[in-house]
Amino acid sequence: MTLPNMITIMRLLLVPAVVLAMLQSLWGWAFAGFLVAGISDGVDGFIARRWNQSSRLGAYLDPIADKLLLVSAFVVMGFAGELPLWLVVTMVSRDGLIVCAVLLSSVMSNPVEVKPLFVSKANTAAQIVLAALVLGELALAAHLGSLRTALILLTGVLTVASAAAYLVAWLRHMSGYGEGSRTSNSQNGDNKSGIGKSGGSGTDA
Repeated sequence: MTLPNMITIMRLLLVPAVVLAMLQSLWGWAFAGFLVAGISDGVDGFIARRWNQSSRLGAYLDPIADKLLLVSAFVVMGFAGELPLWLVVTMVSRDGLIVCAVLLSSVMSNPVEVKPLFVSKANTAAQIVLAALVLGELALAAHLGSLRTALILLTGVLTVASAAAYLVAWLRHMSGYGEGSRTSNSQNGDNKSGIGKSGGSGTDA
């Protein structure tokens, strides 16, 4: 077990603590936990790159920890009335559709590798900033008004754009399924391709 993986597991364990704090309206603790999780995400990535401690387990755990924290925070803030429900539903639906698409491709023996697109990275960044902004606003009793509204709209647009980009890429990947060349590739074990064109090495969608 590498140090980056241990840090990632710690971040996973932080998720229920942050959610519990939010449910009890302990916004200061929730904000602190969210910040710790964000900082630890950068730290484990730095350690993995600097001391060559990257691992296959970490490649899966890291995006899972990030996504679980973000989705949990958005859902709780949505039901608390701090974020519009349409944004929460859009975010959860996008992630659910991506998971279903990957599973369907695997079931149909035409697996697809999800690679992070630029728009998906921008979407994730916007979600993180929005969640931190709202939690910070609640923790510090501040009022940012139009800034929150603008970030909500930006996040919504990026979420829809990201979902559409992945859908188009997935449809292109699946459109050749059943053709002679695809069958030949499948027999050779070479039919796995990606639905993203980013040069990033992560699995964050």
